[in-house]
Amino acid sequence: LIIGGSFCVNAGLGWITTLTILTHEIPQELGDFGVLIYGGLGKTQALFFNFLSALTAVVGTLLGFFFAARFAQFIGLLLPFTAGGFIYIAGSDLIPELHEVQDKKQSLLTMLTFVCGLLFMYALTFLPAA
Repeated sequence: LIIGGSFCVNAGLGWITTLTILTHEIPQELGDFGVLIYGGLGKTQALFFNFLSALTAVVGTLLGFFFAARFAQFIGLLLPFTAGGFIYIAGSDLIPELHEVQDKKQSLLTMLTFVCGLLFMYALTFLPAA
């Protein structure tokens, strides 16, 4: 939904949003695949069901693009709401995990990844207005 809406604002925002979401989705999909395998599905079944669930992102993008053209006044609310959601997930799920990591190198790498995500969102503020 947010990908389609961000492309309606401008192409630069759309591509940055897409890249940001891909950096989130790829590891998540790999994790989901592992959970499905661990849950007893075969590799083909797990891949199929993981693919079906990933298709919802494509449907959401198309719906976002379709509705953004008709409800342009809500895009200004949708973009910061989504960015806030990513910051909340990072803050509530990732930072507490850092306290449990014993390896300092891994902890530093995780924190740098978190900061890169914040900088990605900050970079959005430098895109020209549509």
